[in-house]
Amino acid sequence: MRIIAGKFRSKKLTSPKGDDIRPTSDRVRQSIFNIISSRLDHDFSEQRVLDLFAGTGAMGIEAISRGASEVVFVDNGLEARSLIRSHIDSFGIGGQARLLKRDALNLGKNEKCIPFNMIFIDPPYGKNLGKAALNAALENGWIADGAIIILEEKARQEIEFSDDLELIDRRKYGNSEVYLLCV
Repeated sequence: MRIIAGKFRSKKLTSPKGDDIRPTSDRVRQSIFNIISSRLDHDFSEQRVLDLFAGTGAMGIEAISRGASEVVFVDNGLEARSLIRSHIDSFGIGGQARLLKRDALNLGKNEKCIPFNMIFIDPPYGKNLGKAALNAALENGWIADGAIIILEEKARQEIEFSDDLELIDRRKYGNSEVYLLCV
């Protein structure tokens, strides 16, 4: 795994040892960021990123590499937190990145942060955790109006989104399906 573009282009990420963490492949990550950058004409500067079920932290680090101002990683897994801490240190992004040891389904009320305008959600597949985490983040003030939300789920798993979310794009990559939404 590598960072695809930006100031950390080609820098390697440490892969997980076990099968508990399923990182987004380089190809899918590149496609997601290309869609955000070109099709949506979206600039990453000044983006505040919330990375739920962060795993290795690849999505959030890719966003920082492309100019995002801040990323908050959320994961409650021991190996995931260790990988993310290691990546924060090795990439030297401690001033731009924070790691929260929380369950993405139970973030609680956001009382300390400005709501985020870019959200990545990549839960374990097939458990409907992505939609639940998205709803919890929306209800608790973690997501700003106009935010871009990228939800990765198992392919062919139908998801009904609330009326206040606009489905911008939906793409299938092997056994993964990526939903781009806007609040």
